[in-house]
Amino acid sequence: MKQQEQAAGGTPHFVHDEDNARYELRVGNELAGQAQYRKEGNAVRLTHTEVDPKYEGQGLGSRLAAFVLDDLKSRGSKVIPSCRFMAGYVARHEKEYGELVVR
Repeated sequence: MKQQEQAAGGTPHFVHDEDNARYELRVGNELAGQAQYRKEGNAVRLTHTEVDPKYEGQGLGSRLAAFVLDDLKSRGSKVIPSCRFMAGYVARHEKEYGELVVR
């Protein structure tokens, strides 16, 4: 089952692809980035995040991170940010997401 943040045309949009345990950043129909995860009990381990080099420098990685964390927060999930990018994002946004982190 996929959950989406709606957008049109070449506008970036986000998809939660539960079947493949990843969140996708799409521009049009193109996969422009992803955040992979693994469920561990009541927590979600964020294992890898990447953005296609042609889309880097546009803030899309940060938008993807916010989408992932907001979705997990709405589900009541705890987070283990193993991915360096996600760990850094959570640290910079401690006020919004700090309570999600398994310590």
